[in-house]
Amino acid sequence: MSALTTHGLCVGHGDRTVVADAELTFSPGGCTAIVGANGSGKSTLLRTVAGLAAPLGGHVRLGDRDLGSLRARELARHLAFLPQAPLVPAGITVAELVALGRHPHRRLLGGPTPGDDDAIGEAMAQAGLEPLAERPVEQLSGGERQRVWIAVALAQQAPVLLLDEPTTFLDIRHQLEVLALARRLCAEGGRTVVAVLHDLNQAAAFADQLVVVGDGRILAQGRPGDVLSAELLAQAFGVHAEVHLDDGARPTCRFHAALV
Repeated sequence: MSALTTHGLCVGHGDRTVVADAELTFSPGGCTAIVGANGSGKSTLLRTVAGLAAPLGGHVRLGDRDLGSLRARELARHLAFLPQAPLVPAGITVAELVALGRHPHRRLLGGPTPGDDDAIGEAMAQAGLEPLAERPVEQLSGGERQRVWIAVALAQQAPVLLLDEPTTFLDIRHQLEVLALARRLCAEGGRTVVAVLHDLNQAAAFADQLVVVGDGRILAQGRPGDVLSAELLAQAFGVHAEVHLDDGARPTCRFHAALV
């Protein structure tokens, strides 16, 4: 698998730039968390990296190929994107929804193939969904639904998985389930996972690399223990905090009530 990289990337809305000159590398098999204050451009950055929004400047490349040169079906074979709160078609079962992830691999007039069945079964097994295969998705809990959408992305068999706030609206148990699944996909499946997250302590525990967005640029990127500091959190979030390293060199943040 090839690294996903950005080169002088500028992203925004219309002609308004929200993040400029991003130079990022998302290595195969690595977990990256993108963090920053509300409105800092995290989701816009991720959507542009996913090829869903045109860059205002610069490039996104997978290996030596510019994402802009890839047709939609070809791009979907390389990269899967999970948006915030995707809509569930009425009455669809778990197995039927996961099967939609095979669309990029089917010929325009072709039906399901044995390869599709294998990919769907593997995706459901990885997400722990086999007992729920025939359940209507609308009857599932929030955490179960999120695992279904991750399985849809896994059924694409794309080596890069981009998740936009995958833990939003979930309770703490389901948040940890989703992050543990994403972590396993990196460690066992060799996938590249990039997720926009809000909880800094969860991001530091989950990610190999943090990308901190603020002030219209990338403020910092690197291993959580190297990146997180009281000074950075004051700059990025406007809060007073203490950062502690545990025995595994994974930092934890403790925040104070007083704002910067």
